Parts: sequence; C-alpha cells; structure tokens
Amino acid sequence: MAKKDVSSAKGGPPSGGKLAQTALALHKKLGGKIRIMPAAPVRNRADLSLVYTPGVAAVSSYVAKYPQEARDYTIKGRMVAVISDGSAVLGLGNIGALGALPVMEGKCALFKTFAGVDAFPIVLDTTPLKLRSASTQEEIDFIVQTVIAIAPAFGGINLEDIGAPKCFEIEKRISDALDIPVMHDDQHGTAIVVLAGMINALKVVGKKMSSAKFVILGAGAAGTATAKLLHVAGAKNIVVLDSKGIVDSKRPEPHKRELAKFNTRNVRGGLREALTGADVLLGVSGPNLVKAEDIRLMAKKAIVFAMANPTPEIMPDEAKRGGAMVVGTGRSDFPNQINNSLAFPGIFRGALDHGVTKITDEMKVKAAKAIAALVKKPTANYVIPDMFDRRAPLAVAKVIR
Repeated sequence: MAKKDVSSAKGGPPSGGKLAQTALALHKKLGGKIRIMPAAPVRNRADLSLVYTPGVAAVSSYVAKYPQEARDYTIKGRMVAVISDGSAVLGLGNIGALGALPVMEGKCALFKTFAGVDAFPIVLDTTPLKLRSASTQEEIDFIVQTVIAIAPAFGGINLEDIGAPKCFEIEKRISDALDIPVMHDDQHGTAIVVLAGMINALKVVGKKMSSAKFVILGAGAAGTATAKLLHVAGAKNIVVLDSKGIVDSKRPEPHKRELAKFNTRNVRGGLREALTGADVLLGVSGPNLVKAEDIRLMAKKAIVFAMANPTPEIMPDEAKRGGAMVVGTGRSDFPNQINNSLAFPGIFRGALDHGVTKITDEMKVKAAKAIAALVKKPTANYVIPDMFDRRAPLAVAKVIR
C-alpha cells in the first residue's frame, strides 16, 4: 500500500516533516483531543435516578418554566461552542469541515487549559449548498440559522476560521439574534492582542497612538477588526492594503469602503507609498511580502508586527536590518509572539462568570490594556506576555463585565 501524502496546502508543513509526522502519530493515538466526563458519578440506581430518569424530569420541567435559570442547572452556564465552516483554516485555506475539526479540537483544549472553560468543537458542512450552486448569501443564511438553532445548549459562541467577507455578516447576525456572547476570534482575538502589544511597543519607541501612522497589510477578518479596534483605542492615521493596493472608497466590498475612512492622510498607491514615513506596519496577510528596503521607507524607530503564519510577511532579522526597532510575529521561536491565546480564553471566562451577553469594543480595549499591563517594563524584545503566562486569562476575565 502506498504511503499517504501528509503534505498540507499552501503554508503547511512539508510532506514527511518531523513535526507533521509527530502530530499525525499523536492525533491517531488520541483519537481526538477532547473528552466528555460526567460531573456527577453514576455508580448505582440511586445515582441514575438523579442524573437521568426519573429525577431529571423535575429539572427539565423547571428549566422549561424558567429558561433564564438554565445556565444554573445545565451546561449552558459553562460551555462554549467553537464553530467553523472550514473556509479559512490557519494557512491552509478552504479545506472544509473535516479539515477544520482538528483545529477546533485544539482550540477547545486551549480554552480548558488556559481558562478552565469547557468548549466543544462544531464544524458545519456547506458542501451540499455548493453542489447545488447556492449563492454566498444562501451559505451565510445556512450558517447563521444553524448556529442560532444549536445555541440553547451553550453559554457562548466562538466563531473560528470562517472566511472574509462573509464572516462579518455571520457574526453580526448571530450576535444580534442571541443573548449570549458571540465572538469571531480571527477578528477580535487578533485585534485585542495586537492592541496589547502595540500599547507597549509605542512606549518603547516613545510614540503616541493618536499621532502614529499605521499601515495594515491585509484587509480580511484580522486586518479589518484590528483597524477598527486601533481606531477605537485612539489611532487616527490607518492605511489598509489588500492584494490590489491601498484600500479606497471605490472598493465594492462594504467592509473595505469602511476601512478607507481611516485613511485620513488620503494616501494612494501600494505598499511602498503606504510605508513612506509610517511608524507601524502590521502584517496579517501572507509570507515574504515585505523586504528590508521597504522598512527603510518607514519613520525612525519603526514597529513591525509581521503575523502571517508559519512564514511572516518579513522575517525579524530582515525587518531589523531595514531599521525596525520593535518586531513581533505570530511564531513562538521569536520574541514578541502575537498569539490569540492571550485573549480568547479570558474573554469567555469573564463573559461566563459575569453573565455578559455581548462582547463590546470597550471590553476589548480593556482586555488589551489588561494584557499590556502584565509587562511592567517593556523592551524592544518584550512588549507582550508569553502565551503561557497564566496571569493573562485571569487579568482579561476580570475586565469582561
């Protein structure tokens, strides 16, 4: 029998790579990374009569009569759904529901590990819609309706790896329809951690949020949410680029026309025009798109967060060669790792503990400031806590209320 090819799509590990082979072996051994354990033992008939029938009928009747108390009597008060359609998975692209499942399982493992939050992975297969040539709108409607239909069992919804621009409408409609917190982590988890790192990076270089000139390379889910949150936090000069260049008001996509409003300097052109005199470059796009010569166009003491994974827009050594003073990436093998795990566990821990029904911009800014405050003396190589800093989820949870 021929050996199966374990190579991934663009951006993934090479076929036969040691890490890939080790990961495959571990997952096959585990048969999935999530387990369901009963909170109460079922050792005899007396236990059974309380956990299940006939005793559970009293609980069901009570919850049906007083639905607002369901969170106190069921898993609704402690369980988060981690939901994806597999349309934008890591650096792998649109690999579908089953391809997304290992990632969603991993996300659930992080929820439990970092914040003690119980979470369950749910992947939605939209293939039947595609086979009958359904429109994107029909696909959006299907996802929204499905998530709303299963929401009664959960205390929060973490949307994950859903492609732009459909992710914006999906999140808004679900959030508007439900009385539990809904957050698309690719958008807001990224934005919160970027803002946290930026607060400290600006301190290191001696610049202010309100006067700094920002360039965001990437106008998808992460880039859009980051631009919006930076604006809420006080940034006034933000230029966003996609593969066609600087985003302007003539773009057909509504979210890009909204991003164009942040370009208060009315910059036109491509990356080099955007970077000229800029203080900050935030990369949420793809690998090797920026060179040292591009960084040289920026202002002195430039900040570069190149967050494409696994290969950033520019490697740290090259960014520093171009004159960058503070450099961060999404990788764990370089200083200043910008990782969503610093935010999302604490966000939902706080939301569940404090009965929060909506994750607001004010909460996101407070979360970013709480993370930033964990770094008492920021330096060029230390503007963000380590993702294993157990203080982070506790600090974030406190301000989500």
